[in-house]
Amino acid sequence: MSILLIVIHVVVCIALIMIVLLQTGKGADMGAAFGGGSSQTLFGSTGASTFLSKATTAAAIVFMLTSLILAYMSGGKVTKSVVSDAPVPIEQPAQPTDGSAGSGTAAD
Repeated sequence: MSILLIVIHVVVCIALIMIVLLQTGKGADMGAAFGGGSSQTLFGSTGASTFLSKATTAAAIVFMLTSLILAYMSGGKVTKSVVSDAPVPIEQPAQPTDGSAGSGTAAD
């Protein structure tokens, strides 16, 4: 199941990249360069939604859904914590080797 979702996710990802690269920019037509009368059109300066914009929306929805499903499925596979269960070692102070409690000077 997860292999199929990964394949769908990768295919949709590549398709989304291609669809976005195929689209033209907002000011790509010649009339927009000179301030053409696009303000009185029915849908504004962008026009009606084209097939590429609908395909972009559909691919983005499928991409988000497969991302969420794959993230949810991968969360259940962790059986051991990242944090180690080993106890913390107890630190002990260093013991003096010559028997002196140490005043810190060499000439006592």
